[in-house]
This record gives sequence, C-alpha cells and structure tokens, in this order.
Amino acid sequence: MSEELGFEVNLDVSYEAALEKVTTALRAEGFGVLTHIDVQATLKEKLGEDFRPYSILGACNPPLAHRALSTDSWVGLMLPCNVTVEARDQGGTLVRITNPEMMMQAGGLEGNETLRGVAAEARARLERVAGDLRS
Repeated sequence: MSEELGFEVNLDVSYEAALEKVTTALRAEGFGVLTHIDVQATLKEKLGEDFRPYSILGACNPPLAHRALSTDSWVGLMLPCNVTVEARDQGGTLVRITNPEMMMQAGGLEGNETLRGVAAEARARLERVAGDLRS
C-alpha cells in the first residue's frame, strides 16, 4: 500500500508494549483513543478464525475534530484517525498511522481551505507521534 496513505513504524517491542507506547505517544500530541478494535478477538469470535494480534485504534484530537466538523460535517466519515498495531511474524510490532491529508483527498474535501489546515496540523502531530515511536 502507498506510503502516502499513512506512516509506518516498526517497533522492536511486544504487541502489548507497542499498544501502550502508541497510546502514550498519541496522548502527548493531544489525541485520545476513542475506540479499540481487537481484530484478533473479533475474528475468533465471529468467524472462528485465528489471526495474529492486530488492533485498530480510533484516535481523536478533540480541538481538531471540532474545527473540522464545524466546517463540514462530511468530514465525520473520516474520523477518527485510525492507527493499526500488529504483531509481526518475525517478532516486534508494526504500527501504521493514517495520513489525514490523504483522507481529505479521498473524501473530496481537499478544496476546503479550513479543512486543509486542520488536516495539515493533524498530519504534523501524527508525524511527531511516529517520530516519538521511532526514538
């Protein structure tokens, strides 16, 4: 998948430690985790299928979300920002973070100057999250 869709970070920590590290890094940039989908548990429960540890976190920065939603309520279809955390077969964990600017393009909202500004600020914050995870 295109790197434009999001940012990838490989961590040499366990899946559980990665979830904690990601949540802490998001919090430092003003994001809270609104949803936590445990894909592994869901697929086991609903389909009886085994799957690697994999979570989808729905991260939200309330001031940015408020600005965006106050500008155009369609943006709600692209909120919250998704972050995936998955165990790698070879050890460690892979984290992927949505690029909000690409979400605006996918939603056809990139023509709105206010939303472009919100997306750019969200991207900068999420890039700092990725940078924090790498350090």
